[in-house]
Amino acid sequence: MSYELKQVFASLPQMERGVSKIIGGDPKGNNFLYTNGKSVIIRNIDNPAIADIYTEHAHQVTVAKYAPSGFYIASADVSGKIRIWDTTQKEHLMKYEYQPFSGKVKDIAWTEDSKRIAVVGEGREKFGAVFLWDTGSSVGEITGHSKIINSVDIKQTRPYRMVTGADDNCATYFEGPPFKFKFTMSDHSRFVNCVRFSPNGNHYASAGADGQIFLYDGKTGEKIDTLGGAKAHDGGIYAVSWSPDGSKLLSASGDKTVKLWDVGSNSVITTFNMGSDVTDQQLGCLWQKDHLLSISLSGYINYLDKNNPDRPLRTIKGHTKSIQSLTVHKNEGRSYIYSGSHDGHINYWDAETGENDNFLGKGHSNLVARMVVDESEQLVSCSMDDTVRYTSLAKKEYSAADLVKMDMQPKSVSVGPGGYALAVCIGQLVLLKDKKKVFTLDNLGYEPEVGTIHPGGGTAAVGGADGKVRLYSIQGNTLKEDGQTLEAKGPVTDVAYSNDGAFLAVCDEKKVITVFTVADGYALKNDFYGHHAKVVCLAWSPDNEHFASGGMDMLVFLWTVNDADKRIKIPDAHRLHHVSSLAWLNEHTLVTASHDSSIKQWTVKF
Repeated sequence: MSYELKQVFASLPQMERGVSKIIGGDPKGNNFLYTNGKSVIIRNIDNPAIADIYTEHAHQVTVAKYAPSGFYIASADVSGKIRIWDTTQKEHLMKYEYQPFSGKVKDIAWTEDSKRIAVVGEGREKFGAVFLWDTGSSVGEITGHSKIINSVDIKQTRPYRMVTGADDNCATYFEGPPFKFKFTMSDHSRFVNCVRFSPNGNHYASAGADGQIFLYDGKTGEKIDTLGGAKAHDGGIYAVSWSPDGSKLLSASGDKTVKLWDVGSNSVITTFNMGSDVTDQQLGCLWQKDHLLSISLSGYINYLDKNNPDRPLRTIKGHTKSIQSLTVHKNEGRSYIYSGSHDGHINYWDAETGENDNFLGKGHSNLVARMVVDESEQLVSCSMDDTVRYTSLAKKEYSAADLVKMDMQPKSVSVGPGGYALAVCIGQLVLLKDKKKVFTLDNLGYEPEVGTIHPGGGTAAVGGADGKVRLYSIQGNTLKEDGQTLEAKGPVTDVAYSNDGAFLAVCDEKKVITVFTVADGYALKNDFYGHHAKVVCLAWSPDNEHFASGGMDMLVFLWTVNDADKRIKIPDAHRLHHVSSLAWLNEHTLVTASHDSSIKQWTVKF
């Protein structure tokens, strides 16, 4: 019995309106990296479906940058902690940890010999520090600013120079090492969001919330030019990135465009129009080898096409918020994974390639609590926006007609044969048939939490907060309690029938999973112990002999129905968060989703 991680579908960067997002480039040109929550995500630039996630920070990570050697990454968080860790090993062993100041770190820069690191941000006593990476001892002082420093960069050729940009509308210039303040540049009229040296060190650019980009001499710090005259963009500029040869510059702006500049002739070569929605604001960019990347406020990562500026070559989609629900479905021989997140967003993924997209049109406006696929190939989803939606998987488009409003907030939805669905809402059960409400049960005398319809139809099992599972019979358009109650060990968190309908599994807050045999009048088959905290989700394997459970203890267990001691334990499946939902692609592949906004596929051998 064994398991191994087969694939990771990573989260998108976590975005905030009006705050620039740094994409770190790999000096070897293979990967790029960004942050979401407490994770650093490393993705292959040629095939972004290949991803790795670093999860050792205790606080939200704000920025991560490769050392010029390519062997290490420095990442920093909102508390001011900086971790320097190895990129070559799967385990990402930590080399050093420092806390140069207390407060949010906003940017990091390395010297080209990978020996010194500069960090800037929102410190209490100081806004930046520059130190040796292996001892933490200071190699200069970052002074000259009166407010939060947003950006720092170090010239990658000797003699070293350093430049910073801050909320006091100024950029400052340093010589070193040890780095000493030389002078301040007050050309911007608003916040300076980004400062970057060209790779050859001849120039540096500063970009600000005033929509302007200024060019300076890299060695002396003298101002050379203003890109685009009075204004480079109509909105604030959040990021700039130089071409590898230093002749061109990419700029990303809140005016929903990215511009490609020829620095020598001070002219725009291409303007990439990214859309008209507020989520199309551009908050980050990266030029690496032949790839031009930008990040939208939506979190989408765009691969820009110089030959077609109005349409990216590809857009990487996914989730920026925690994933709450998950289901799988086979369509024309291909397996798809459907995931729903905290912000109401539903994504579908090709399980093999990781290619993904979202449905067209307007969908849920709040947390997607549960999703299932019914017999007519519709995704049935329930959300905290008080609706149950039916979405055709063939059309992949939300339909305003296939929306059922609930009187109370739904917590769970399940489907059965004959067009039936059962929505478990706060204080009530609602039976649906063919996308319409046909029966509602109120005044239950207990708080229902979750329900499931037997695969053969006719029966529904509903788990309650009182630690009991009640059985209901579905007769025509009515739901009737049939008097039989099953005892769980504590408040019920999930219930699931095996695919052949032979067993009913129930998990609860008291860390136990109980399995009942349906044909024997729901006689107790086995209790399964192993979780150290509340069990939150269950899923049956297609072979009906195994099932998986996920708990608040970050553990996933794979159980054998006939032998409670025969089990596989996956510790730290999603390292920082518990698994919020599970599903089986086939008998040997388990899919897990979590609040880290990522999806993982595991190969399991029994």
